[in-house]
Amino acid sequence: MTKMTGKIPALVNSESGTADAARAALNGNDAFELQEVPPEKLEAALRDLVENEVPRLLVAGGDGTIATAASALLETDIELAILPGGTLNHFATDLKIPTKPDDALALAVVGTPRAVDVGIVNERVFLNTSSAGSYVHFVRVREYLEPRMGYRIASFIAALRVLFTFRNISVEFEVDGRRQSYVTPIVFIGAGERELKRPLLGKRVPGGQRGLHVMIVKGRTRARLMAIGLNAVARGVDTSARTPELDSFIVDHCTITLRHEGRIAVDGELVSVGKVLEYNLKRDAIQVICP
Repeated sequence: MTKMTGKIPALVNSESGTADAARAALNGNDAFELQEVPPEKLEAALRDLVENEVPRLLVAGGDGTIATAASALLETDIELAILPGGTLNHFATDLKIPTKPDDALALAVVGTPRAVDVGIVNERVFLNTSSAGSYVHFVRVREYLEPRMGYRIASFIAALRVLFTFRNISVEFEVDGRRQSYVTPIVFIGAGERELKRPLLGKRVPGGQRGLHVMIVKGRTRARLMAIGLNAVARGVDTSARTPELDSFIVDHCTITLRHEGRIAVDGELVSVGKVLEYNLKRDAIQVICP
């Protein structure tokens, strides 16, 4: 463990819905120096800390905020502590980081760093998943409804909406020099090996293979495809559908070529992209404080 000298910088998104809880927890802990920043200034604040070569910093937020921090800390020895503050906190949960603020802050002080792999698509870091296809429409509808209905109800309605506006996409997929073409509703890529069977479809496999786990949904029945496909990338969308066929690969690099430019989902957020998507695994990319 890196020997800490002075207080640990703690960055909190001042506009986050969990900012008050993070602020209350940090203000009561003398081990941290609270820095509240609006989301548009988070990257600049992280760059300043990197330039100052702090040995360890803490970031409060969900997967999107943590991914921004991970991007800033690539190629550095700075250790990243996490105070989970998102809706689902997939990344922190997978690493067994406590979600209770007091426990997470105690770990941030005394925990040891672990080298963690990340995925990169067209130079953008993702910690959990990236996907193309109908899940993009699912996220768009969910984000529109969530402020009024909450995450889970919005997710359920969004899944139904996508089911009845079903669209396939044409993709070309290249891995290990082999190129294949697909017509599919969803292409799903996870950082680390993912479960292929219900009820854990899409969940990270504890101690699983390192790599990018690519899953391409195949099948013929609309409801069957969409229910399982959305479950694979979103999880928590309850369905009684049986698992369709999946083409599955675990690789360090792959290229996906879409027929048209558009948007993809990266850790649940929508990102505009071109037609060619270059996916790479970066091994031991960041040092994360873990139990």
